[in-house]
Amino acid sequence: MVAQSVAPSPPTTIPALFLSDIHLDPFSDPAKVARLNAAPVGEWAAILATAASHTQMQDVAALSTTCPARGVDTSNALWLSSLRAIQANAANASFVTISGDLLAHVFDCKYKTLLPAATHADYLAFVEKTIRYELAGLQKTLPGVPIYIGLGNNDSGCTDYALDPTHDDFLGLTAKIVAEGFPGDLKQADRDAAMHDFTDGGNYSTELPAVAHTRLIVLEDTFLSANYVTCSRKPDPAPAAGQIAWLQTQLNSAREQHERVWVMGHIPPGVDLYTTARRVPDLCSSGKPKMYLGSEALADLLVANADIVTLGIFGHTHSDEMHLLTADPPGGRAGNAFGVPLKTVASITPINGNHPTFTLARINPATATLTDYTVVMASNSLGDSTTKWNDEYTYSTAYREPAFDGASLASMIAGFQADPMAQTAASQAYLRNYFPGDASALLRLVWPQYACSMNHDSGASFAKCACAAMK
Repeated sequence: MVAQSVAPSPPTTIPALFLSDIHLDPFSDPAKVARLNAAPVGEWAAILATAASHTQMQDVAALSTTCPARGVDTSNALWLSSLRAIQANAANASFVTISGDLLAHVFDCKYKTLLPAATHADYLAFVEKTIRYELAGLQKTLPGVPIYIGLGNNDSGCTDYALDPTHDDFLGLTAKIVAEGFPGDLKQADRDAAMHDFTDGGNYSTELPAVAHTRLIVLEDTFLSANYVTCSRKPDPAPAAGQIAWLQTQLNSAREQHERVWVMGHIPPGVDLYTTARRVPDLCSSGKPKMYLGSEALADLLVANADIVTLGIFGHTHSDEMHLLTADPPGGRAGNAFGVPLKTVASITPINGNHPTFTLARINPATATLTDYTVVMASNSLGDSTTKWNDEYTYSTAYREPAFDGASLASMIAGFQADPMAQTAASQAYLRNYFPGDASALLRLVWPQYACSMNHDSGASFAKCACAAMK
């Protein structure tokens, strides 16, 4: 009798929920804002649930003239629809990550326009209540599930891309809210350390539940942005250096403890292709693409620790993306010569004309690897009875890869770069999935350059690849 071979069992995985760029807009009915401002956050749900004011459309139009934005952010109706979909699809999540931008665009302008007599303390209180309202909704939807919040460039006590490097009141207030999302059984010493670091710089480090010997490091990388300024609108390079030093310390500690690491920020390392694509001829003469961050320090540090950093989670672009941080020339420490895989999580907000999404992740707890994920997308941005949430795609089905790891991404990206006309099934899938809800595949126009950006995170390396692709 011939023995039959037995296929290896797939690894046991645990579920998690990835969210990003919620951008909740409490100003979507301006007539309600004064009541929200005066009420405790516990009354917000009732206020927001009341019928729309008779002047809502006129008020929104007037506010948009004073505080222009490129589109419409997440209304309360859309947020509640998102929570219902999350409850239906992610009730068994082991934990939740939010990779920044909880507040709406031009948040400070809208508040100050509608409430011109309000003080700075009033404004901070309104910001705090908005973030707390979002967290409370998630906690009610997923009771007992740890929620790890990171901040984005719109999350500020003053204005977009601005924070004060020391004693920032906004960070102090937000630290308390962030700590409320931690597991109930987190040691008090670890909770205190996380709150201290967050108050000091918007960062924290904590054990990741249900993932063996793994640490989640959350970085407030607004300080690293090329657009960062203090609240007095002055450039200051010192906080960026401080963030990198803090991250280095956390990575050293994780290495000493033999821990794997996930790093979560908001603004991803690498090339801002949207801006760069509009000046490609200049790129090939100057070799200077537009970068998201002010230096390559973050990417360099993560690549230097590629043997322990198994995943980076970011947001900011509002699109569904994947990247691989690699050394230049390629190669990393023993254990992960391919580099660090980055998942850019698409947004809840529909402000770019995209459909709202969230991501259901599957993680191998033995290796801290993201093995698979499914993107769940809304049929529209209304948040009413017509809004249906359905699976947009599943990574393993769309790309035929066994995991979202360095080896798989290296192979996939090499295929993209060898396919400048985007004709393969994998390239076609990426074009469909990149901008949720838009099948027009506008990315096709810059596909060779985009494929270069997926694993060329330094300006010089990207320029070399992109310009060669145009020949």
